[in-house]
Amino acid sequence: MRLIALEEHFTTPAFLDGPGKGFREAMLRAGGERAAATFARLADIGDGRVAAMDEAGVEMQMLSLNYPGTEQAEGEEAIAVSRDANDLLAAALRRHPKRFAGFASLPTGAPEIAADELTRCVRELGFKGANINGHNRGRYLDDPFYAPVLARAEALNVPIYLHPTLPPPAVMQASYSGFHPATTFMIAGPGWGWHIETGMHVLRMVLAGVFDRFPKLQMVVGHLGEALPFMMPRMEASAAMLPPGAGPKRPLGDYMRENLHYTFGGFNYAPTFADLIANVGAARIMFSVDYPYGSMTEAREFLEGLPNSDADRAAIAHGNAERLLGV
Repeated sequence: MRLIALEEHFTTPAFLDGPGKGFREAMLRAGGERAAATFARLADIGDGRVAAMDEAGVEMQMLSLNYPGTEQAEGEEAIAVSRDANDLLAAALRRHPKRFAGFASLPTGAPEIAADELTRCVRELGFKGANINGHNRGRYLDDPFYAPVLARAEALNVPIYLHPTLPPPAVMQASYSGFHPATTFMIAGPGWGWHIETGMHVLRMVLAGVFDRFPKLQMVVGHLGEALPFMMPRMEASAAMLPPGAGPKRPLGDYMRENLHYTFGGFNYAPTFADLIANVGAARIMFSVDYPYGSMTEAREFLEGLPNSDADRAAIAHGNAERLLGV
C-alpha cells in the first residue's frame, strides 16, 4: 500500500543559525546525543532519508521547515530564511521527485511578500501548499492582515498546514510559568499547549468568518485534530445557543468537516483516532509520521492495525493526499 506522509520536517543552516537557534540549543541541552542525531536526520533531505523511507515502507514525504519556522523572526530575516529554505527544498525535490514533495515556508509577517512567495513555490518550484507555524508574534490568521496569504492559497487551490507553536508570551506567563524549565516546555509544548493553541487558532478562524470569506480554503492540522474532534459536539451545542449574528454562519462542525483535514503526526493512539474518524470520517484523514521525531515504522504499523476497512486505510494512506495535493 502506498504511504504518503504529510508532516515531515527538515532544517537548513540559515534556519539553525537564525530562527531555529534557540530551539536547537534547548533540544541539545535536554537531549544530548539523541538530540544531535535528530538534528542530523533533519538536515538530511537526500539519500540517507530516502534509505530510511525505503526501510520503513514510506513512498513519499511532504517536507516542511522545522518548528518554529520563521513566524517569530524579524521581517527581513523571515523573508531571507524562508526563501533560502524553499530553494534548498526545491533542489531536493528535483533530485528525488518521486520521493519528496514540499510545503512552502512563508514570512507571514509580510503577507504580500508571503503571498508572492507561495505563488513562486507552487507555480515555479512545484510545491503543494504552505506550512505555517501558528501565530505570528501573537497575531492569528483570522486577522484581516493575513488576507493576502489566505486569498492566494485559495486562488492557487493549495492547502495550508497549520503546525503548532508555543503560545504567545503573555499566555506562557499566565498559564505555564512556575515550573522547572523542562516541565514548562513540555506542558506548553508537545504535552499540551501546542495542541490547545493550534485548536484555538482554528476556532478563531471559524468564528471570525475566515472560511465564509474564503470558502474554498483548505487547512490541515496534525496530531489527530489538535483536540478539536473531541470537543466538536460540545462546541456545536454551545455555538447553537449564540444570538443571531454572533456565531458562525453555518454549524461549527460543517467547517471542521469541509475546510479542515487531519493527520496523525505522532499520535498513534487508537482511542483518539476512533474519536476523529467518528466525527469527520475517513475522507478527511491523512497519514503522517512527524519525522524524525516519530518513527515511520511505528506509524505504518499503527495504520495497518486500525480496525477499519481496507478502503478507509487506503484513503488515509494515500488516496486523500493524492486528491488534496495532486501527488
